[in-house]
Amino acid sequence: MRIRILIQKKDSGLYFKDIEDWSTSSIHAMDFLSSTAAIEFCTANKIKGVHLVLKFEEEHHEIVLPMAKDRPSHRLDESGLNL
Repeated sequence: MRIRILIQKKDSGLYFKDIEDWSTSSIHAMDFLSSTAAIEFCTANKIKGVHLVLKFEEEHHEIVLPMAKDRPSHRLDESGLNL
Protein backbone atom coordinates (compact mmCIF):
# COMPACT_ATOMS: atom_id res chain seq x y z
CA MET A 1 0.00 0.00 0.00
CA ARG A 2 1.46 3.34 -1.05
CA ILE A 3 1.16 6.29 1.31
CA ARG A 4 1.84 9.86 0.23
CA ILE A 5 2.83 12.43 2.85
CA LEU A 6 1.62 15.91 1.88
CA ILE A 7 1.39 19.39 3.35
CA GLN A 8 -1.95 21.17 3.09
CA LYS A 9 -3.02 24.72 4.03
CA LYS A 10 -5.72 24.55 6.68
CA ASP A 11 -7.62 27.61 5.50
CA SER A 12 -7.73 27.01 1.74
CA GLY A 13 -7.15 23.27 1.34
CA LEU A 14 -4.32 23.91 -1.13
CA TYR A 15 -1.49 21.37 -1.26
CA PHE A 16 2.19 22.31 -1.17
CA LYS A 17 3.82 21.90 -4.57
CA ASP A 18 7.00 24.00 -4.29
CA ILE A 19 8.17 27.15 -2.54
CA GLU A 20 5.56 29.82 -3.35
CA ASP A 21 3.54 27.27 -5.38
CA TRP A 22 0.41 25.54 -4.07
CA SER A 23 -2.06 23.31 -5.92
CA THR A 24 -5.75 22.52 -5.58
CA SER A 25 -4.96 18.91 -6.52
CA SER A 26 -3.09 16.45 -4.32
CA ILE A 27 -1.83 14.76 -7.50
CA HIS A 28 0.54 17.69 -8.11
CA ALA A 29 1.63 18.04 -4.48
CA MET A 30 5.17 17.34 -3.28
CA ASP A 31 5.39 13.91 -1.66
CA PHE A 32 7.71 13.88 1.37
CA LEU A 33 9.71 10.79 2.34
CA SER A 34 8.50 10.92 5.94
CA SER A 35 6.30 12.98 8.23
CA THR A 36 9.46 14.09 10.05
CA ALA A 37 10.92 15.40 6.77
CA ALA A 38 7.69 17.32 6.06
CA ILE A 39 7.62 18.85 9.56
CA GLU A 40 11.30 19.81 9.40
CA PHE A 41 10.75 21.35 5.95
CA CYS A 42 7.89 23.49 7.29
CA THR A 43 9.98 24.56 10.28
CA ALA A 44 13.04 25.42 8.18
CA ASN A 45 10.94 27.40 5.68
CA LYS A 46 8.66 29.02 8.29
CA ILE A 47 5.54 27.54 6.68
CA LYS A 48 2.61 27.96 9.09
CA GLY A 49 -1.12 27.32 9.04
CA VAL A 50 -0.72 23.82 7.57
CA HIS A 51 -1.30 20.22 8.53
CA LEU A 52 0.00 16.91 7.22
CA VAL A 53 -2.14 14.68 5.05
CA LEU A 54 -1.37 10.97 4.75
CA LYS A 55 -3.02 9.74 1.55
CA PHE A 56 -3.59 6.02 1.08
CA GLU A 57 -3.97 5.88 -2.68
CA GLU A 58 -5.25 2.32 -3.21
CA GLU A 59 -7.97 2.69 -0.58
CA HIS A 60 -8.85 6.31 -1.38
CA HIS A 61 -8.50 7.29 2.29
CA GLU A 62 -6.60 10.06 3.98
CA ILE A 63 -5.62 10.95 7.52
CA VAL A 64 -5.14 14.60 8.50
CA LEU A 65 -2.56 15.25 11.24
CA PRO A 66 -2.22 18.62 12.94
CA MET A 67 1.19 20.20 13.29
CA ALA A 68 2.09 21.21 16.84
CA LYS A 69 2.23 24.99 17.33
CA ASP A 70 5.46 26.43 18.69
CA ARG A 71 6.39 23.13 20.23
CA PRO A 72 10.02 22.93 21.34
CA SER A 73 12.05 20.39 19.45
CA HIS A 74 13.49 17.50 21.40
CA ARG A 75 16.88 16.07 20.70
CA LEU A 76 17.62 12.48 21.59
CA ASP A 77 20.93 10.91 22.49
CA GLU A 78 22.12 7.59 21.02
CA SER A 79 20.01 5.59 23.49
CA GLY A 80 16.84 7.51 22.59
CA LEU A 81 16.72 9.61 25.77
CA ASN A 82 16.03 13.35 25.73
CA LEU A 83 19.12 15.55 25.92
